[in-house]
Amino acid sequence: MLPDLSCPFETLSGLDSDEIQATAYEIFFTSCRSSPGFGGRNAIQFYSSDGDNDSKTSRFKRAVGLRMLKRSLSSRRTNSNNNNNNNNPGAGGVGFSGRRPRRPLTSAEIMREQMNVSEASDNRLRKTLMRTLVGQSGRRAETIILPLELIRHLKPSEFDDSNEYHIWQKRQLKVLEAGLLLHPSNPLDRTNNLAVCLGDIINSSRDKPIDIGKTSETMRNLCHSVVSLAWRGVDGSTTDVCHWADGFPFNVNLYASLLHSVFDLKEETCVLDEVDELLELMKKTWTTLGFNKPMHDLCFTWVLFQQYVRTGQLETDLLSASLTMLTEVANDSKKVDKDPVYVKMLSSVLTSVTVWCEKRLMDYHGSFTTGALEHILPLVFSATRILEEDVPGYTIDRGDVSAGNRVDQYTRSSLQNAFSKMVENGIHVISRKMSFQQVCETLVRLAQETEELAFKEKNSFSMVLKKWHPISTGVAAATLHSCYAALLKEFLTCNSDITNEMLTVLQRADKLEKVLVNMVVEDSVECEDGGKAVVREMVLYDVDSIIVKFLGHSVNGRLKKIKVVLNKAKETETWNPKSKTEPYSQSAVELMKQAREVVVSFFDIPIAISEDLVHEFADGIGEILKDYAAFVGSCGSKQNYIPTLPPLTRCSRDSKLIKLWKKATPCTVASLTPYHLGLGLGLGLGLGLGLEEEGNNTRPSTSRGTQRLYIRLNTLHFIISQLTPLDKCLLSHSSRIIPSQKNHHHAHFEHTRSAILGAAQHVSEVAAYRLMFLDSNSVLYGSLYEGHVVNARISPTLKVLKQNLTLLCAIVTERAQPLAVKEVMRASFEAFLMVLIAGGSARSFTRADHEMIEEDFKHLKQVFGEGVLEGDVVEKEAETVEGVVDLMGKSTEQLVEDFTKLACEASGVGTGQTLPMPPTTGKWSSSDPNTILRVLCHRKDRVANLFLKTTFNLAKRA
Repeated sequence: MLPDLSCPFETLSGLDSDEIQATAYEIFFTSCRSSPGFGGRNAIQFYSSDGDNDSKTSRFKRAVGLRMLKRSLSSRRTNSNNNNNNNNPGAGGVGFSGRRPRRPLTSAEIMREQMNVSEASDNRLRKTLMRTLVGQSGRRAETIILPLELIRHLKPSEFDDSNEYHIWQKRQLKVLEAGLLLHPSNPLDRTNNLAVCLGDIINSSRDKPIDIGKTSETMRNLCHSVVSLAWRGVDGSTTDVCHWADGFPFNVNLYASLLHSVFDLKEETCVLDEVDELLELMKKTWTTLGFNKPMHDLCFTWVLFQQYVRTGQLETDLLSASLTMLTEVANDSKKVDKDPVYVKMLSSVLTSVTVWCEKRLMDYHGSFTTGALEHILPLVFSATRILEEDVPGYTIDRGDVSAGNRVDQYTRSSLQNAFSKMVENGIHVISRKMSFQQVCETLVRLAQETEELAFKEKNSFSMVLKKWHPISTGVAAATLHSCYAALLKEFLTCNSDITNEMLTVLQRADKLEKVLVNMVVEDSVECEDGGKAVVREMVLYDVDSIIVKFLGHSVNGRLKKIKVVLNKAKETETWNPKSKTEPYSQSAVELMKQAREVVVSFFDIPIAISEDLVHEFADGIGEILKDYAAFVGSCGSKQNYIPTLPPLTRCSRDSKLIKLWKKATPCTVASLTPYHLGLGLGLGLGLGLGLEEEGNNTRPSTSRGTQRLYIRLNTLHFIISQLTPLDKCLLSHSSRIIPSQKNHHHAHFEHTRSAILGAAQHVSEVAAYRLMFLDSNSVLYGSLYEGHVVNARISPTLKVLKQNLTLLCAIVTERAQPLAVKEVMRASFEAFLMVLIAGGSARSFTRADHEMIEEDFKHLKQVFGEGVLEGDVVEKEAETVEGVVDLMGKSTEQLVEDFTKLACEASGVGTGQTLPMPPTTGKWSSSDPNTILRVLCHRKDRVANLFLKTTFNLAKRA
């Protein structure tokens, strides 16, 4: 049997198709023995379907729509024989001279050739019938138990050898077994003695032929058993009807074999033009086989359909003929009183047909042509309707089995299968081994082929399907849309960054979607809901949203690349300059390079981008740069370097240390100070700092740590310098930026620039205070004015400061120098101020020192006025220090008066009341009570001592 096409009839055990065909021919010949051409071996009457007139057509073929052959089988065979005779003039046909043309074939000869029966077998059959029917010319064919008669009358000598005879005899016995024991027309008890006897005889013939002699006991038992079983009625009694070949499915297999003879042996897709005569003759077998017209119609429907499948579905005419015959079956099935055997046949045949058809309808693109589909669909629907209406107990779980819904199922399934085959077809296999570009090219190509498939469906199959499903094109388009959507979704899930290749895929998908949606809309114009149901099931690709989403992903992905550089910098940056010409960190160079690259690559995608997204992108870059700036600025605080304020005490004329030193070296001590003696604070020993002087050469005291802060400062200004080109890069693509309805108040990187400037301010401040209070401590806060002002003037400090500023300007870039120098100035001013009011026990001042201090500060201002700073900047920053210096020029009495007044005002205490200790705010000024109090604490005279002792009970310095 053909693959996937199950035989509706039970196969016959022990009998192959050739044996069934030989038996069917024997029954056919016996049933037609009285027809012209079927008589004795010497019959001279011949029958031809067309005689001398080739213009006749077959009524059956015309009725079922089968095409006529160019010439009938008889004519073709005759012509072939004539050609052979022309080549061999001496050759002649049976009973004719070679000079005369061959006669047309009789129907008997056509059947013999069609059923591959040899002349020897045909002659033996004729002889047997002559012997059997001697004197019984009127005997009905159905009363002849043909296999038994053949066994009785044909001798082994009539065969070429004993083996041929044995094979032939075994076939006849197997036929009897099939008809009487295995598939009897009437129920049979297998323990029946006659059945047992027949079975034993058949079994004994397996190894050698049974004895058919006249005196053979076996032959007598065989005849008795066969005749008794064949003429047995339902109740076991003898009837007047012979049943030896009319049991189901034995009879159906025999009749189907006969029907297959109507197909041309050389052109199996064609039915012989002589089919009318052959079918008419086959009717004569009905009485023997227990057949009738409904059974014939059903069996012929099956044979035509089976031949269509068997021949590779090449001839749709066979399908059309099956459909026409099914119309007869539908009429037959409406009869009230239906034979149970017929109902069983009806169910089996139509179920086999529908199962095969529906399986292929689920993939009609790969199974049928449009012409075949046009016949397959009505065939399935008609067969299903017959099964549901005329086969008792037939059920099928389909849900809604209307033709429209079934076509909907076929369409969806077939389009899914067709799409899957496209994907699986060689170059369309999307595998992990493919490169991203190959995958994109494949998806673009697949979109094109999907579109072509949709148009093919619309212009071919849908034209047929519309008869049962008005919006079949729309269903097909929606199905293909869903199929491609699954691939597109998988592709997008595996990729997060949008590229030109991905954009091409999305744009092609968008084009495909527009085509498919348009098909749905056009196909649904006449639909009740306008096709809304089909459109609703289409989850649109929404390519624009996908692009926006992926642009967002792209922004995040690109920002991550910059963050990688940032995180690496946080782990590895040492703040060593890249080179002398590029005195900033390597990480900043890499960071800004990456930022430029991601901006350029972002606009490499040829698509319009919203202004909102551009601002989001720029803000993202800005936040990373701000983060980097915060990292650069994470260098501590200036408070880390400002010395702790000493406690407020009264000034003493001389410290014990100085007195001891004077006693030890009375001749030279007067001209020396603790600074000269190396007793000042913060000489830098063990700190890796440079000494202020080596011989007569002053060199900078800037430590490596401070120099690294300068690199940080350069780095921040380098980033600032790159913001403008980065912004211009964004603005250069303005033609592709879609304006936003939002009002973006700030320009790109505005906040970033402010944050970086803030970080630069902080780094400059920390570097300046580190330089003044740590690196230069030994020449400024640690030694200036220690002991006696006259012996510890500011000149050595200024020499070191100038060298430090020279080094600063050599390291710090020109853009950063003003800020850096300004912070050094402020730090130096504060250090100078702290020397005056918080210099500790080593310092004391008199009113007479004011002029020298004022002169020293003037020289300090000049250091900065000569450099990169403008004069007004220096003067402004100097105001506070100058105010304190002015205090030092006032009399002690005036200082006490000013302090009392300001302290009372600040605390709310009235005149004459006890004054509270003013708080230390750290904001030194000439109007600050705490500042004036500290000036008094450093004033070396009796009035100051008395006031401090009386007012605050301050002790003298230790």
